[in-house]
Formats: sequence, C-alpha cells, structure tokens
Amino acid sequence: MTTNYSHPYFPRDLHLPHFVPNSHGTAYILAVVFGSFAVILLTAAMFILRNKSISNRDRLIYMWCILSGTIHIGLEGYYVLNYDSLAGDQSILGQVWKEYSKGDSRYLSSDSFMLSMERITAYIDGPLAFYSAYAIYTKSPGRHISLLSVSICQLYGVILYFATTFFLGSPHSDPHPLYYWFYFVTMNCIWVFIPSYVLTREWATLYQKVSFYDHRNSKKSD
Repeated sequence: MTTNYSHPYFPRDLHLPHFVPNSHGTAYILAVVFGSFAVILLTAAMFILRNKSISNRDRLIYMWCILSGTIHIGLEGYYVLNYDSLAGDQSILGQVWKEYSKGDSRYLSSDSFMLSMERITAYIDGPLAFYSAYAIYTKSPGRHISLLSVSICQLYGVILYFATTFFLGSPHSDPHPLYYWFYFVTMNCIWVFIPSYVLTREWATLYQKVSFYDHRNSKKSD
C-alpha cells in the first residue's frame, strides 16, 4: 500500500505520491555538502601546489575544475541515474537533492528539461572539467580549448536553467529567502560568474595567440 505524504515543495499542488521526508535536518545536510566541497578544494589545492610552475591564477582555475567536475559527475550524475525515485530516496545524496529541491522542485518531478540538461552536464561537462584540470596541470595547449568549451557549456546551461523558470514566474521555488535566494539564485550564479571569467580569459588568450601567428605569417608572406 502506497502512503501519500504531504510535501514542502512548490507549486503546492505538485504530485509526488512517493515522497518521503528527509531523516536528516537542513543543518546536517548543508554541513555535509559544504564540508565535502571544502575537502575537495583542499585536496585539489594540495595536489596542484606540488607543481611549482603553475601560476596562482591557474591553480585556482584547476581547483574550480576539480570541484565542478566532481559535482557534475557525482551529484548531478546521481540525479540522472535516480531522477524518477528521488522524492523517496533516503540516501545522503538523495536527501541532498530533496533539500535543494525546495529551491527548485523540478528535480523531483521528472521534468524533461532538467533531465536533458543534467545528462549533458554529467556526461559532457563533468569529464571535460576533469580534462581541463589535467591539461592545466600538464600545461597542455589543449587547456585553452577545453576551458573555453566547458565554460560555454556551463554558462549556456545555467542561463537556460534560469530562463525556463523565470519565464513562468519561478513557480517551482519556495519563496523563503534560504531556498529561493541561496539555493536557487546564489548557488547557481556561481556557474554564471566563474565560467564567464574563465571564458573571457581563455577567449582573450586564444585571440592574442591567433593574432600573433597571423601577424607573423603576414610578415613572412611579404
């Protein structure tokens, strides 16, 4: 016999017959999430500091790629594999998603856009972020193209993510400041600001290098 639970998500008439409330509270879940982020960043920092030839700016981008890739493959990959059962999932990652879904309930309703976007994020953006980190560490010329590509993917994805719900008046978000302004807006804006910076930096670098070679080749032809 299926038990129907009331749920805390918006819109209030959202049908989630298999919803089970989290067994952990908000403070515990946030501590797990941000504690994990801190461990990932510290581990990445310890590793990249071994390479003395890397600039501090590239070290920070390396750390961002490691964190971003882990989130894409680990957390968002979990969503892709379990999207249809998340509302009743009591694993720690399932509870993280149920907590975050107070800011955007589309993750619990098998929304077709969310599933399509997250598949691209998990299967393309995640590996590309890790390759970018590797390319930075080894100083591979491919780092410029990979960073440019992953930044475009991340920026395009988050713009569509916001636009598809802003257009409707954000009906999937709890208006509480924690859920709307922190979970939904702030946490996702990170994938606007950092990819925008990396995209601008890599575009300028590639433009400078191409201009240099074009100028040199034009001199040779003269």
